[in-house]
Amino acid sequence: MSAAALETARVWLVVAVTLLGLFFTLVSMTGVLRLPDVYSRAHTASQADTLGAGFGLAAVALTVGLAGAGFKSVLLLFFIFLTNPTAAHAIARAAFEEGIVPWTEGDDRR
Repeated sequence: MSAAALETARVWLVVAVTLLGLFFTLVSMTGVLRLPDVYSRAHTASQADTLGAGFGLAAVALTVGLAGAGFKSVLLLFFIFLTNPTAAHAIARAAFEEGIVPWTEGDDRR
């Protein structure tokens, strides 16, 4: 393959990864706005938001390469993969310890 073909493939890969990141971020935002209780919201925020940020940072790493800023974006990616689920767990645990009851079907709190 020629250098121009590899560059074109890399650009399309960056576009695809960016669009995946935007999709998962949109899903996370919709879930946080639409879901009924703190437990459901923490769940969608920890999963979909982690994927959205992960794909976004992967697009940055693919764009700038692994030297300098690309390496830092990969480190941020690992940091987000560790801290987002941990933060969601802490929020859900604090809600449970405060006595916040999870939403169930037929519940009027919506």
